[in-house]
Amino acid sequence: MTDDHSDIFPCDEDAGDIADIPDLAHCSAFGETPEAALAEVLKAKALWLEAARAEGKPVPAPLFRPAIYKVA
Repeated sequence: MTDDHSDIFPCDEDAGDIADIPDLAHCSAFGETPEAALAEVLKAKALWLEAARAEGKPVPAPLFRPAIYKVA
């Protein structure tokens, strides 16, 4: 899985940012900056994929695309 989408959004409550990968259930991470959140979610992605493969669970193909990438 290399062509996935990450969302990064501010988290005022925790004074930082949260990044997630919509195609991977519950794969998200926190960072003090958007860059830090992205770096952390990439680590989480690697661990998510490792755990799925170790348990013999399927790895979903990337499907999520924000509206700006959708073709009419």
